Amino acid sequence: MPNEKLMTNTIDASELSFNDFKSIVINDYKIAFESRQASVLGRREVLTGKAKFGIFGDGKEVPQVAMAKAFKNGDWRSGYYRDQTFAFATGISTIKEFFAQLYANPTDGADPFSGGRQMNCHFATKSINEDGSWNDLTQIKNCSSDISPTGGQMARLVGLAYASKLFRQNKELDYLKHFSVNGNEVAFGTIGNASTSEGVFFEAINAAGVLQIPMAISIWDDAYGISVPAKYQTTKEDISEVLKGFQREPDQPGYEIYKVKGWDYPALCEVYEKAINVCRDEHVPVLIHVTELTQPQGHSTSGSHERYKSKDRLAWETEHDCILKMRAWMLDSAVATEEEIAEIEKEAKIFVRNAQKEAWNEFLDSIKPEQKQVIDLIGGVAKHQPELARIAANLASTADAQRREVFTAIRKAIRLSASFNSPERDELLTWYKQQAKFNHDRYNSKLHTDGKESPDMIAVVNAAYDEQSKMVDGREVLNACFNENFARDPRLVAFGEDLGNIGDVNQGFAGLQAKYGELRITDTGIREMTIMGQGIGLAMRGLKPIAEIQYLDYLIFALNVLSDDLASLSYRTKGIQKAPVIVRTRGHRLEGIWHSGSPISMILGALRGMHLCVPRNMTQAAGMYNTLFRADEPAVVIECLNGYRLKEKLPINVGDFTVPLGKAEVLEEGTDITVVSYGSSLRIVQEAAEELSLLGISVEIIDPQTLLPFDTTQVCVNSLAKTNKLLVVDEDVPGGASAYILQKVLEEQKGYFHLDGQPKTLSAKAHRPPFGSDGDYFSKPSVDDVIETIYQMMHDANPTKYPAFF
Repeated sequence: MPNEKLMTNTIDASELSFNDFKSIVINDYKIAFESRQASVLGRREVLTGKAKFGIFGDGKEVPQVAMAKAFKNGDWRSGYYRDQTFAFATGISTIKEFFAQLYANPTDGADPFSGGRQMNCHFATKSINEDGSWNDLTQIKNCSSDISPTGGQMARLVGLAYASKLFRQNKELDYLKHFSVNGNEVAFGTIGNASTSEGVFFEAINAAGVLQIPMAISIWDDAYGISVPAKYQTTKEDISEVLKGFQREPDQPGYEIYKVKGWDYPALCEVYEKAINVCRDEHVPVLIHVTELTQPQGHSTSGSHERYKSKDRLAWETEHDCILKMRAWMLDSAVATEEEIAEIEKEAKIFVRNAQKEAWNEFLDSIKPEQKQVIDLIGGVAKHQPELARIAANLASTADAQRREVFTAIRKAIRLSASFNSPERDELLTWYKQQAKFNHDRYNSKLHTDGKESPDMIAVVNAAYDEQSKMVDGREVLNACFNENFARDPRLVAFGEDLGNIGDVNQGFAGLQAKYGELRITDTGIREMTIMGQGIGLAMRGLKPIAEIQYLDYLIFALNVLSDDLASLSYRTKGIQKAPVIVRTRGHRLEGIWHSGSPISMILGALRGMHLCVPRNMTQAAGMYNTLFRADEPAVVIECLNGYRLKEKLPINVGDFTVPLGKAEVLEEGTDITVVSYGSSLRIVQEAAEELSLLGISVEIIDPQTLLPFDTTQVCVNSLAKTNKLLVVDEDVPGGASAYILQKVLEEQKGYFHLDGQPKTLSAKAHRPPFGSDGDYFSKPSVDDVIETIYQMMHDANPTKYPAFF
């Protein structure tokens, strides 16, 4: 059957009979050959138009079979889109599932990795159930969801391996039996030789060497990066030569580095067994540089490699094809005869072809009922409007119609029949509307986990105070919050630049490393991408990481990892994986171009799928942390950089009170104008409101508290219904986060209909803020700016009552 899984087995020459050895080798060859046929047929399916695009693992089959032999239950893979043979050999994927993903079949179960949302060779295993609860990750071979950026998997790989170190060394985690067995799990990474030129690769290699974690990185070296040869990619044209300085010595920790030819089956099996044993047992990172690989079909279906490879290179690739080399070795070693191998190849071609046909037919069969229903429904309306019959006929004549063609037809029929009411049209509309929820589930659902530990499900507990509650620095509120939660939940870990020994640059973690130890509160090097990857990997393995970025401006260094990987994780796996990372940072006002930025619009655009918390003070921040510590969805929390030493009252329940996400708060009630702002800017608005009250202007001030999600109870529009005027005050660039807030309030909340004047935004200037207090004053909204802007809006509405200032 096409769903059959052929998995590889470990070769132990000391215990196997020759027949057992022969059976394993033949099975491995069968896996490799089937995978090659899947690549060949997959490319054909793209070129004939059945699939949009294809990228395959041809030429990498034999080393991936060898790697799969060392991959055990509980282990993790973080790879890239050449690893289909590994997926077949480990049982992570069947060939039929591989083709279902190539066709983007969104039917439940067809593409179990992404629900039809990712292109082929993007694998993932089911870490969580529909309600968000965890599976037993020690009983399965785990695959973290692939992403297309070819080095992007490296950041997450560090965290997946680092989790094993924490599980082995922190005995407080022993109760987490579903996540680890004494930290014995290895994190396997794969990357192409060209992508080792990327910064995230070097950052991850260095981080793993420093951390000494069980990370095994395989480099598939076929000497090219699309059309660019190694001489333009890598110094010395050899990445393992470049990395020799990482080789460990008796008195110096580092890597074990191995180099092996990608067509040498017995050597590959031996190297992988040896390397992974070292990695697993000693918790030492290993690097396996697999050289002399080929790419028989070129980079992808977008072009032919004959355009850029010489005749000599093409001839060499034909001769050194790993499958042909394995075939020759099997014959030379008398493992199999020519007749046996030919029969294996014949059966493999039939098997793969049948799997492809079955996947394609199931994809079409999932759409055909909808196609027929739409043809019949449009036909019914055509009784009253004969011109619609052509739409139905065109759809009926489309033999392999996809859902796009079906819905294009029905939407056109709905538009053209708008002036002709009939029972048949009502039936057409009813069917179309009913389908909306199915299509939302197919293509738009699971941006967030939305499980039983969603932030929305966390009980709201108000901050409590008593007569003994004292005024303290804001940083002390945070410190007390972190202390209470680290005592409560041993899964919590925190790491970042200067976070451990000195307790972070603003003392939120002061004294906590000494109390909870270096395994839980840890300093890192300056490496923002892998700080984020460290968080993602730990969170995917059941821990609760706080990954700190020292200043908000520095988040840009990690934005690729957050956007490509973390923010899209729930969506791109259709909810079968999660990573509840809390990204802690601080921003808004301080000094100069790189320490006072508020690139909120950049974050809003890049991080849909994460929550974005913008607390106005440290008490609100603590409440948000308390919510997030109990929830299971990722978030960024931006603390106010100029608020750590401002006095706040310390709640008696500092580790327990919660601030709900998405719930805006009216800070001051007013009747004349609604002002929406967040973070540090709110103090400026509040100060301005005091002077404006002396001028007879009553300002209603709203703090959305989180921008993702934004004001889910529509506090803003309810305020606007009363005041009819709106000002958004924001430290981002013009048209940045302020435009986002306007869209939410005016369009989504329908606040436009309550306006009696033009809505305004007051933002920072288009450049980054210059250094110093004067630079801040002249480049970001000041109290004077807020007063004058609001007064001018009131003047525009009633010039007699509010005569012009200027």
